[in-house]
Amino acid sequence: MPSATFTSPEIASVGLTEREAKAEGRTLKIGRFPFRAHGRNIADGELTGFVKLIADAKSGQVLGAHILGAKASELIHECSLAIAADLDAHDLAQAIHAHPTMTEALGEAAEDVDGLAIHLIRQEARAPARA
Repeated sequence: MPSATFTSPEIASVGLTEREAKAEGRTLKIGRFPFRAHGRNIADGELTGFVKLIADAKSGQVLGAHILGAKASELIHECSLAIAADLDAHDLAQAIHAHPTMTEALGEAAEDVDGLAIHLIRQEARAPARA
């Protein structure tokens, strides 16, 4: 059952939290995507927020989603459908999201479950500089 809190910024969630899933003994993969890295949010000046997806590490099944930020109450429904239909994060990542739309952040978070989000800058472990 999705829930939304109409604060500023909005908060929405569906399914299990990371803590609840771990309490059930599940091994998890987490996908995150910050609104500050998302083109539509940048254009709208809505840089506060993120999407967080909780997925089962073995099956990839979407177990939960949490969104903080602009339009969170509107965005959560795709995640609700993914849980109800037993979709995995790969399925959600492969869904075509029109550009530029807020829902692209969901696809990016789903891609991040496997470290594949293309709009995230990842810091590589760097060897110390030699003197």
